[in-house]
Amino acid sequence: MAALIRRIISTARAPAAIGPYSQAVMVDRTVYISGQLGMDPASGQLVEGCVQAQTRQALVNMGEILKAAGCGYKNVVKTTVLLADMNDFTDVNDVYKQSVYRLESQTF
Repeated sequence: MAALIRRIISTARAPAAIGPYSQAVMVDRTVYISGQLGMDPASGQLVEGCVQAQTRQALVNMGEILKAAGCGYKNVVKTTVLLADMNDFTDVNDVYKQSVYRLESQTF
């Protein structure tokens, strides 16, 4: 079996990893993105405001990492969303639907 080739994906347009891991890694033609928070890449702080603002920023961060890997939202097969409070589900889901799925519906 041939050795897998891994390429570290990094961009200054998304927050730097806060631990001993990379923003993303590409293995063959698959990109694995580390968990993204609603952090402003310039300040390294969570964006001010409600859960919707943080969700939007997390998705922007994910998009920047996808761009750095040479792909985009249309290439996403699966995401996992972790919530600290299930009461935020509707607000997070509304932003997610308007961002990811709206972008995808325009590409087909």
